[in-house]
Amino acid sequence: MTRATQTLEAVGLTKKYGSFKALDSLNLRIEGSKCVGFLGPNGAGKTTTLKIFTGLIRPSAGSALVNGMDVHAQKRKALATVAALVETPEIYPSFTPNEALMMIAKLRGVPPEIRRKKVEDALHEVRMEDWRDKKVGEFSKGMKQRINIASTLLNDPEIVLLDEPSSGLDPRGMSEVREIIRGLKERKRLIFMSSHLLAEVTEVCDEAALVDHGKLLAYDTIQRLTERFSVGGVLEAGFVGPVTAEILKSVESIRGVVSAARIDDKSLRLKFSGGPDAQAMIYSELGGLKIGVNSLRPASSALEDVYLNLVKENV
Repeated sequence: MTRATQTLEAVGLTKKYGSFKALDSLNLRIEGSKCVGFLGPNGAGKTTTLKIFTGLIRPSAGSALVNGMDVHAQKRKALATVAALVETPEIYPSFTPNEALMMIAKLRGVPPEIRRKKVEDALHEVRMEDWRDKKVGEFSKGMKQRINIASTLLNDPEIVLLDEPSSGLDPRGMSEVREIIRGLKERKRLIFMSSHLLAEVTEVCDEAALVDHGKLLAYDTIQRLTERFSVGGVLEAGFVGPVTAEILKSVESIRGVVSAARIDDKSLRLKFSGGPDAQAMIYSELGGLKIGVNSLRPASSALEDVYLNLVKENV
């Protein structure tokens, strides 16, 4: 399915509750099919932003635009291609996934003749086909969350907004939900996902927007964020074949690399010193060594350094 370029844009977005500003002239434009992590501490304005983009609350000032349309001036048209999961809802425990999703599809106006097919497609996308006729009350939290995510897919949305989708889940549930989000990306959707889990954002997102006290601190690819704001850090390198002793020695010899250690047979964790120039040099030299590097990305701890530095500066 060919999709037009999707956009989300906050223009001077402000939300006041009395004297408290949940959002303070937030300006952010996101464009294209990708996954963008929306990072910030509790109370930073993440959920408020998502609620404004879904029309659940109105801004005190500014605009929320979806594909160039103002959500509050053209709500139905602007949100026609948007789906959201904000503050995880509960599903009736006596319902099966099939029953719950059929009801939601009806409420959302999915035509009767394609309703069942849409439910089947959504269950397939979250890998819950085998559980379609089991009672939801028997499910783990992770399984329930997968059904909640399925509910956002019934209209085959171009844009999906998720509010801390793995919050409150055990490690297995978190892993399952992250895998589902990776699958959503493959369908050429724009996914805007709030989170305070840095490892999660590093693992599944292409870009990150960092907010605090309702203000945007930075927005870029995760790689460029760590290059711009980290002073030293950690990289994870993946290889086509096994990491031999010779490869390990070659990597450790690169200027700026403090240490290199195996994560598994085909990947290394590199600690390095210096700023963006040092990191760029490591990227360049690793490529020049011709040792089969097929991926290189900041480790979650690198994004954590950026996050903590930016939030601290904003206090």
